[in-house]
Amino acid sequence: MTDSRTVRAAAVQIAPDLDTATGTLDRVLAAITDAASKGAEIIVFPETFLPWYPYFSIVHGPALIANEHMRLYKNAVVAPGPVTEALSAAARRHHIVISIGINERDHGTIYNSLLIFDADGTLQLKHRKLSPAYHERMIWGVGDGSTLKVVDTAVGRVGGLICWEHYNPLARYALMAQHEDIHVSMFPGALFGPTFADQTEVQIRNHALESGCFVVNATGWLTEEQIVKISGEHGAADMIRGGSITAIIDPEGRHVVPPLTSGEGILIADLDLDLNLNRKRVMDSVGHFSRPELLRLLMTNPATSAAVSAQDLTPEQITKALKLGAADATSATPAQADA
Repeated sequence: MTDSRTVRAAAVQIAPDLDTATGTLDRVLAAITDAASKGAEIIVFPETFLPWYPYFSIVHGPALIANEHMRLYKNAVVAPGPVTEALSAAARRHHIVISIGINERDHGTIYNSLLIFDADGTLQLKHRKLSPAYHERMIWGVGDGSTLKVVDTAVGRVGGLICWEHYNPLARYALMAQHEDIHVSMFPGALFGPTFADQTEVQIRNHALESGCFVVNATGWLTEEQIVKISGEHGAADMIRGGSITAIIDPEGRHVVPPLTSGEGILIADLDLDLNLNRKRVMDSVGHFSRPELLRLLMTNPATSAAVSAQDLTPEQITKALKLGAADATSATPAQADA
């Protein structure tokens, strides 16, 4: 983007309603209205905020989480469905880009998904988390590379990653190579104490520097009453306390406004997108500061499926499917199949 332009961004740190999915959705819609009234053109919410992040999986073992896991299934978001329709309507009504994390139920599996709605209400991106963290593997399935995309929106080119996906430098580079203007990131917050917040800050500031773009990051928050309720009598309450850092970072790795590390609130900041160009003029990680003849990222990113119809494959891919399995064959080009 060569012309100077300012975008007003909002990053939300609020607690979910742990009792009802509709309660959390109401909180989301109220925050959108609030931010829009302050002129926000893009708003970012935390990881799996709808209906809530599965904090129970951290403080209790597998034998104790069955009931909460089932309740999460029953309250998870089907996309598209009534919840995404409500978010789409809010984006359209307020002419605001919305990025939010959801627990997405697709038949018998829940995914940790990041949604981006354009200001006209169009769902531009549904990205499923590639690699859930260790305690999250009891909860979610895994995504694939087909959603490692940067999308055009009313505020520019927007890409996003979820939590520890930022520890995967190749996932970040995949988005950097698609020239993000704004990177949205989302974390659960309320985890592992202040060290988690410190590490999150390092990740998002580093991505802003390497990508030469703004980063709008949202983390969750739990009240003390919610912490006690989740952890129970024998739970490790300190494991779900602290760890929040909602922040907006400029392309030089600086906080545009002071971060929010405790309590609820909405950060609002104006992003001068001309600063992206100024950063990339000095250090463009996917341009003049790259060495593609030495180092390149190879992406094999088709969507995966549990069943593949033979009529959708070339003869070469069918041959490879019989040898290696259908999932591998769908990612192979005819040339690779010949090899």
